Amino acid sequence: MSLNPRLVKESFSVIEPVADKATAYFYGRLFAESPHLRGMFPPAMDVQRDRLFSALTRIVWSLDSPGSLAAYLGQLGRDHRKYGVIAEHYTAVGNALLATIRRFAAEIWNHEIEAAWVAAYTAAASLMIESAESDSGVSPAWWPAEVIDHELRHRDIAVLTLRPVERLPYTPGQYVNVQTARWPRVWRTFSIANAPRADNTLRLHVRSVPGGWVSTTLIRHTRIGDTLLLGPPMGTMAPCESSLRDVLCVAGGTGLAPLKAIIEHIIASGRRPNIHLLYGARTVEELYDLPDLIRMESSFPWLRVLPVVSGQPGYDGMRGHLPEVVQRFHSWAEHDVYVCGPPGMVNETVRRLQIDGVPLSRIHRDIVQAER
Repeated sequence: MSLNPRLVKESFSVIEPVADKATAYFYGRLFAESPHLRGMFPPAMDVQRDRLFSALTRIVWSLDSPGSLAAYLGQLGRDHRKYGVIAEHYTAVGNALLATIRRFAAEIWNHEIEAAWVAAYTAAASLMIESAESDSGVSPAWWPAEVIDHELRHRDIAVLTLRPVERLPYTPGQYVNVQTARWPRVWRTFSIANAPRADNTLRLHVRSVPGGWVSTTLIRHTRIGDTLLLGPPMGTMAPCESSLRDVLCVAGGTGLAPLKAIIEHIIASGRRPNIHLLYGARTVEELYDLPDLIRMESSFPWLRVLPVVSGQPGYDGMRGHLPEVVQRFHSWAEHDVYVCGPPGMVNETVRRLQIDGVPLSRIHRDIVQAER
């Protein structure tokens, strides 16, 4: 059975406008037919529904890019081990998914479209199962990590330093899912804010978000000595190892975390590109990591840190929103660019960079945004 990306995409585009209804139907169908699976999910399903549709969207629109799709599905399969997912669960999920697509694309549904979805899901599930099985004998499903430092940098922002009990291999720019003892089965994603270290420690930059169970717990209720659970590292925003180009990093809020890890890695590599870091927040108080960035700048003359404030009229430094500030400078067309932060800021920055002549192939962002 061969893949037919066109039919999958066309039918999926019918469902995208009713994503909320479709995901609610999917989970209702899944739990009705396989009630034993409900215990694997968190009590509140709102974030889980968003994650499902985000992952499904990425898979569908990547069907024409088998290399990047296989890498993403491999990460997803390894990550699902932390939920206790095993091979036979994929059958129940596939049945519920097919029933959902059939219901919400009923006006165009036919045997050819159904065959295309069966082929696509079978291929995706096989890749995820194979990845999970190959990983099971090599890596744990999750890593317990001790909190060895907790710094409240702002009333809503904390920097946590963790030490996993086993080495956690990752690439600068990646993120991990985090679970706290306070909220079992509730996992939230946070970017790792440093390049790999010899002592196996890693840092998380956490901003409390409205209704954020895990982020609020990490800031308000987590102490040195507590243990967190970390899922396997995910994400594709990695430094360009072979590139000799200069670098632009555009970081909004705690979107700084993965970019700081990438900058650390470039510095440690011995390369000497010029690096411009535009680091933005609403107020100067929210530039929570500026002192450490200034220390990095003083020890690496090729790094220039440019703080940007958008919501404090009395600030005497650079003011404005990051996407427009990026355009105030000379062309970035010959740079490798890394962008991370709130989705709206990222999308607008990428759009303006493309207009200014930066090839999309040189703009690096992660489709899956960590909780920041």
